[in-house]
Amino acid sequence: MAASLAPISRTSWTLDPAVTYLNHGSFGACPKPVLEVQSELRARLEREPVQFFEYALEKLLDAARASLASIVGCAADDLAFVTNATQGVNTVLRSLPFAADDEILVTDQGYNACRNAAELRTREAKARVVVANVPFPVSGADAIAGAILERVTPRTKLALLDHVTSPTGLVFPIARLVRELRERGIETLVDGAHAPGMLPLDLASLGAAYYTANCHKWLCAPKGAAFLWVRPDLQNRIRPLVISHGANSPRVDRSLFRLEFDWTGTDDPTAYLCVPAAASFLEKLIPGGLAALMARNHALALAARELLCRELSVREPSPEDTIGSLASVPLPDGPGGRPGKRDPQEVQLFERFHIEVPIFPWPAPPKRLVRISAQAYNGLEDYQKLASALHELRG
Repeated sequence: MAASLAPISRTSWTLDPAVTYLNHGSFGACPKPVLEVQSELRARLEREPVQFFEYALEKLLDAARASLASIVGCAADDLAFVTNATQGVNTVLRSLPFAADDEILVTDQGYNACRNAAELRTREAKARVVVANVPFPVSGADAIAGAILERVTPRTKLALLDHVTSPTGLVFPIARLVRELRERGIETLVDGAHAPGMLPLDLASLGAAYYTANCHKWLCAPKGAAFLWVRPDLQNRIRPLVISHGANSPRVDRSLFRLEFDWTGTDDPTAYLCVPAAASFLEKLIPGGLAALMARNHALALAARELLCRELSVREPSPEDTIGSLASVPLPDGPGGRPGKRDPQEVQLFERFHIEVPIFPWPAPPKRLVRISAQAYNGLEDYQKLASALHELRG
């Protein structure tokens, strides 16, 4: 086994050592040193809440945004912390006006929660959601872009697109899509839930109107840390979901965007404030820092996908350049099951083999995919264990 594909510092996480955890993509996993920083911040907050919230918090948020900005490639003042990417999507959709017959373009691989938000917003405005069906398996970026762009009409007001899809793990050619949509007069809201810590980002040059993503996934920050980036020329349009003191603040040293998003009421802000600690932890894991870790996780995801496809006798469903640190592999048809229930084989993998991995119905039952994640604590032997367990369940 290549040394780079061996697990790195498994003891730095609090994950159950009895479980083979192959589902970092769903909720992430926060390392022990970062959780210790969060505990210290919470203790500081509770020792003197007034001093913390009224005098310390603003500077702490500024520092956390600056750290995050250096990772995602933008000015710190163009970022606002939110609790998760779904909140970021809802924030934009609730802020924008839509007229009757306007269209929001989404894909069939979009995250269900965000699709629901788009459906509600269009119903309220008597607009509509248009769905582009992106094939999977897929031949590459051209096929992805073509499937999306062919659904554009003169009524398309906004495109809500994933950077990395949840069910299939496909990395969309997002820079190309943003550029070609803008050429047609259409702005893009990017759901980048998985991207920070998985892919290199340069939001300032991407050109999207809005980009929201989680820090609790591949950046390994505590749960509740995410961000919304808004292009500077559009910030006066976007308001937080909760309107609070910033709405009529007399301050002139900060933008309304900054004042409104930085305080929406009393909450626990420590997840946001741990982003620098999480980034520092990942930067020190291997020589070459976060960039090298992302490359290592990508290589591990590809090797794991190749192993599973070989063991299951299926073809790799997409080219290597459409994969980050997530990968999905087709499984034999399943029993279907009831909507919203876990696939019976997923349950057996956990209960009999202590493997945590999601099996999705895709595109609809009985068709299924198994989706693997690759993070520092994973090694190639984890996926061999999965392949062996799947063989046993089939037998």
